[in-house]
Amino acid sequence: MTERAALRPSHRRRPGRRRMAAALTAALGLTGAALATNVMLQPAGAAAAAVPAWPTAKGSQAVSSTIEVSGTYDGGLKRFYGSGDLGDGGQDEGQDPIFKLKDGATLKNVVLGSPAADGIHCSGSCTLQNVWWEDVGEDAASFKGTSTGSVYTVYGGGARKASDKVFQFNGAGKLVITKFQVSDFGKLVRSCGNCSKQYKREIIVNDVDVTAPGKSLVGINTNYGDTAALRSVRIHGDSSKKIKPCVRYTGNSTGAEPKETGSGPDGTYCRYTASDLSYG
Repeated sequence: MTERAALRPSHRRRPGRRRMAAALTAALGLTGAALATNVMLQPAGAAAAAVPAWPTAKGSQAVSSTIEVSGTYDGGLKRFYGSGDLGDGGQDEGQDPIFKLKDGATLKNVVLGSPAADGIHCSGSCTLQNVWWEDVGEDAASFKGTSTGSVYTVYGGGARKASDKVFQFNGAGKLVITKFQVSDFGKLVRSCGNCSKQYKREIIVNDVDVTAPGKSLVGINTNYGDTAALRSVRIHGDSSKKIKPCVRYTGNSTGAEPKETGSGPDGTYCRYTASDLSYG
């Protein structure tokens, strides 16, 4: 959905790194102990290795009305695609999602085909584990919880062919993206710049593969206190470094176009250093 709608590395162990790793592990605790064990922040400065292969979908299922999820839904790597009211393939405002997750729900092992309508909506804390978007529709996923304690976890999976945003962060809380891959995209994450209700939002992007073309990884609103931490981001096919890792905006609640105020690490809002990014 559009906005209108809705570490510096060290050889020594430092308290800041431990605190950030602990916070990330706690956030991913929603997916179970197995994920939490494997999600510690990756070492900075690693070379950009080959991007993991996409999975092969195991069958397909047309979806004509939104699938509501509470608890855990395991799609078995089946491809789900929109049909009927969910099948026009457009990027209009106000489309319904293929999946709508209730607070605390988990969606895993799902491939979203084309058309994907408005992807996935999370009404509160949620976990998206090993979810793949073959051709992003309006947005891949929108996070809409209103509690400051909401945690949205994206673990594994990938998205491609997103002309605008992959993840739209409209709600409150923290978004943690780990072991994800994205290619041919506009923005990986955008904190809503002009939603009628605004919040302070925290974004962590860790151990991800990014393949050009793309415009930016994270967009945040500094006037609402947003922060974005980037760690072990591997960027492929962008030797001229056109993809902006972190862009700062002045957001608003009036629906006006937010003003871009800068980009790059600043130690306060965009929290990363050059060594947290690798190019290959």
